[in-house]
Amino acid sequence: LPKAETEGEARACLALLSGRTHRVYTGIALRTSDGRLRERLVETRVRFKLVSAAETDAYIACGEWKGKAGGYAAQGRAARFIVSIVGSYSSVVGLPLYETANLLDGARADEAT
Repeated sequence: LPKAETEGEARACLALLSGRTHRVYTGIALRTSDGRLRERLVETRVRFKLVSAAETDAYIACGEWKGKAGGYAAQGRAARFIVSIVGSYSSVVGLPLYETANLLDGARADEAT
């Protein structure tokens, strides 16, 4: 789904997500000092409740959706639409912190040996 830039895009995204589970994929990469590339793909499943027309209207009116992938911000008011998250919450918000830290730790351990 796009980063919603218009109200119409945000409404379309929320309509697609309502009552369904979707997947958020985030890729991270690290180039080590010796030139090796380390990379991870993080998959997170997000389940939305059925979002009513009134809830959609209120969310659109708040403006939080602007520039957000899928037209919502999990860390904001849209959290009330999320039934469950399986995987990395921080990945849905932006950067998968656990996976990034592990990637960095692994690179440090390799350099120490």
